[in-house]
Amino acid sequence: MAYPFSALVGQEETKQALLVAAIDPGVGGVLLFGDRGTGKSTAVRALAQLLPPMRAVTGCRYACDPGEVAGHCEDCGRRAQRGRLKSSMIPVPVVDLPLGATEDRVLGSIDLERALSRGEKAFEPGLLARANRGFLYVDEVNLLEDHLVDLLLDVAASGHNIVEREGLSIRHPARFVLIGSGNPEEGELRPQLLDRFGLTVEIRTPPDLTTRVEVIRRRDDYERSPAAFLEKWSRQDEKIRRRILLARRSLNDTSVPDQTLRAAAELCMRLGTDGLRGELTLIRAARALAAWRGDATVREPHLTEMAAPALRHRLRRDPLEEAGSTIRVERAVKEQFGAAAA
Repeated sequence: MAYPFSALVGQEETKQALLVAAIDPGVGGVLLFGDRGTGKSTAVRALAQLLPPMRAVTGCRYACDPGEVAGHCEDCGRRAQRGRLKSSMIPVPVVDLPLGATEDRVLGSIDLERALSRGEKAFEPGLLARANRGFLYVDEVNLLEDHLVDLLLDVAASGHNIVEREGLSIRHPARFVLIGSGNPEEGELRPQLLDRFGLTVEIRTPPDLTTRVEVIRRRDDYERSPAAFLEKWSRQDEKIRRRILLARRSLNDTSVPDQTLRAAAELCMRLGTDGLRGELTLIRAARALAAWRGDATVREPHLTEMAAPALRHRLRRDPLEEAGSTIRVERAVKEQFGAAAA
């Protein structure tokens, strides 16, 4: 039983980033980087329990979406042509990718049991197949081996996993939201992988006594009586779940005026971010935030609130600049939008 999402104390930016990614997976992944013991893994597993179920093709090993015209696996594609796609509601997958995972476990491999018992060549799906249309969670992502990083980059870019093993050639959908957590003291991420995360959150140990005491109190209550604690917070979790569904439904109807687009582009130019991924991520995150709050239009306050998580990891390093990336973003927001926005 995972810790309730609504019972998390503080961590407002963490919770907001995870909710934005849950509302619009197109925002990209979320990287939680910070001190040990600050509840990074707890927040991710709490989100997994909170997510509303999704509709998937019955019996599909990749949980294909029956409502999609394209993007099915080969089996669902053939069944769709014959008009035989049945569907059911299933939990959104949240799959852990262990640091020591082998390439076969991640990508998939030959089903040895069928090969030995029946003499048939069959594919055994890996972790990427299980994570399709869900979340792939990598704890200590900065310690992930380079060859696994390369695999994730390839699949994240294409949305498909291609496996060629012992005469088998398999291609299946693998669209997932990458969630990573780690401690910066143990090493940095490769720039190519860092760029794949839509949002980054810097997590610090709570500095005030009141917050620390409340964290301890709630965690102790949870460990002494998990069932009672979950029951206590179930209504709050259900409210958040309903708000996620409402935000998803209204997402496409949430408008982004040209003025807001110009403001996002101007902010990225002011910060000198490379490419256009910063603007695209910032706009998508701001739109998801507006939908979460029930706002029909994305305005400057939505941009300023999502600016740091969307842009702090996209800044060029300046050896003469002593300020951290978060401070640089906040300073740029203040210069562009005024002190009130910052």
